[in-house]
Amino acid sequence: MYFQYGEAETAYLSARDEQMAAVIAQAGHIEREVDTDLFSAVVHHIVGQQISTKAQATIWKRMRDEFGVVDAAAVLGAGVEKLQSFGMTFRKAEYITDFARKIESGEFDLEGIRQRPDDEAIRELSGLKGVGVWTAEMILLFCMQRPDVFSYDDLAIQRGLRMVYHHRKIDRKLFEKYRRRFSPYCSVASLYLWAAAGGAVPGLKDYAPAQKPKRKG
Repeated sequence: MYFQYGEAETAYLSARDEQMAAVIAQAGHIEREVDTDLFSAVVHHIVGQQISTKAQATIWKRMRDEFGVVDAAAVLGAGVEKLQSFGMTFRKAEYITDFARKIESGEFDLEGIRQRPDDEAIRELSGLKGVGVWTAEMILLFCMQRPDVFSYDDLAIQRGLRMVYHHRKIDRKLFEKYRRRFSPYCSVASLYLWAAAGGAVPGLKDYAPAQKPKRKG
C-alpha cells in the first residue's frame, strides 16, 4: 500500500508555488510504501535508526520471516537476545522490548494515538524509549498517513528545500515559511522534496556551502 494522495493535493501545491509545481510536473506521481499497523511501524522505525535502508530491510525481513506478524506477543516471546540475533543493537532490542511491554500492560494506548491531533500524537510517541520527534513524525506520515507532516529534523527535506529554492541554509524561520505555504498538504510536499533531494529532478544542485577540509595538525 502506498501513501494516498491525488489531484487535489498536487493542484493545491502547484497553485501555491511555481518551483514546487515544476518538481511535481517532472517527478510525476510518487509511490511511497506505508505500514498501517502502528506497532509494526514503531518497531520498524526503531530498527532503522542510524543504519542504511538496506540494513534495515535485511533486519526487518529476518523478523518477518521469524515472527510472521511483528506484534507485542512475538517480541516479548523472543526476548532481547533473539532480537539482537536479527542484526540490531542491544539498545534497540531493549527499546523494542520495553515498547512491547508497555503495549501488553496497557500502559501505552497505541490505538488511542490515532485519535490524537498531530502535535499530541508526536509528543506521546516521542515519549517512548528510542522514539524521537523525527521518528514520531515519520510514523504519522508513513503509518497513519497524516496529510500535513513537515519535519524540520529531516536532513533530506532540508536538502530538497535548498535544491529547489536555491538556499544555502534552512533555518527554523525559513522552514516555517514553507510549512505555512504547503499546509494543509505538507506530507505530499515532503514526498516531492525527498524526490528532489534524491535526484529525481535533473539540473538541481545543493546550494549548501562546501565544507572546508580539516587542517592536519
